[in-house]
Amino acid sequence: MSLFEAVLSTSEMRGVFGDRSVVDAMLRFEAALARAQARLGLIPASAAASIAGSCKVELFDVAKIVRDSGRAGSIADPLVHSLKEAVGLFNADAVPFVHFGCGAQELVDSAMALLTREAVALVDADLARAVQALLAQAERHATTPMLARPLGQPDTVTSFGRVCVDWAAPLARRRERLAGAARRALQVRFGAGDGADDRMQGQGAAVRRQLAEALGLRDPGADGRSERDDWIALGCELGLLIGSLGRVASDIALLARSEIAELAEAGDPARGQRPASVVALAAAQRAPQRVAALLAGMPQAHSPGSWQAELAEWPQLLMSAHGSARALADALPGLQVDAARMLSNIEQLRLDPAQAEAAGVQALAQVLVLQSAPEPVDPSDIAG
Repeated sequence: MSLFEAVLSTSEMRGVFGDRSVVDAMLRFEAALARAQARLGLIPASAAASIAGSCKVELFDVAKIVRDSGRAGSIADPLVHSLKEAVGLFNADAVPFVHFGCGAQELVDSAMALLTREAVALVDADLARAVQALLAQAERHATTPMLARPLGQPDTVTSFGRVCVDWAAPLARRRERLAGAARRALQVRFGAGDGADDRMQGQGAAVRRQLAEALGLRDPGADGRSERDDWIALGCELGLLIGSLGRVASDIALLARSEIAELAEAGDPARGQRPASVVALAAAQRAPQRVAALLAGMPQAHSPGSWQAELAEWPQLLMSAHGSARALADALPGLQVDAARMLSNIEQLRLDPAQAEAAGVQALAQVLVLQSAPEPVDPSDIAG
């Protein structure tokens, strides 16, 4: 990742998709696979113990695995090769049972589901903070009069509280939809390869169920390797979220312009502290291309390179989502509201600021609705 991309993300999200973290997720899958197969009598218990005991990321040369993946076209092959070498040092008889009956795509897709679960939880936490900050501002400024600016032009009188509610409501909807999409999309993959069920002696579905339980992922009930609609739908939800965050940032940037000067973000530009809205706006400009790349791969499910292209886009989309959510979650509580300037702008158009009272009543009612809504299911607990 370049420095220019890093400033639009967060250190936590970069950590989720860091090389070491990706390899660790793949090893967690391999350990769970060996244990499940041993419980079902498909491989010796001693082999499963050796495999699981070797699935510790600190035992591996992660940099070498990453380098070798460039030649292999997938990180799965060099990782499995390294795992076999590690297992062979302690139990040569267990080596044939490493990655037994599993395909490269099943390994990588399941690991990506584990990583994406962590990533979605990070996004959700900051999104919740952003919504709560907006609702707090809505209560504080329920009847603070300001100009409504449809299409960026001054129009009727509303209240800043009503504007904050209008910003918060789409984010609350996106949060709920994101959790639902994650529950459907984050699945374990196993049993899709040709002849896989023969190798599993008809117990492929049982292996998959045990894998899903052990890893906390959903069992799709079928191999679903090339049926990626739920996975891509999650990407689309992330794109919608980034767009919604960008809309809030765009409005804040408009209201902070010197000729309007009704809002200001905390921070000192002289000390290199730039408005958080810049990060959210940059993410909103990049997200459509990421989502389009995911959609473009759907008709090419069996074409070489389409899967790899999709995998390359996925972390970038989540990094943009978290960078945007974090930026606004940090900025919104300290948003500086110039109520006097808002009133002055209204008076210049000879409008009646008392019209803000009705908007304030509506804002407070909507705040109560949003605050009483049930919390979305935790994205870190989406199994089942």
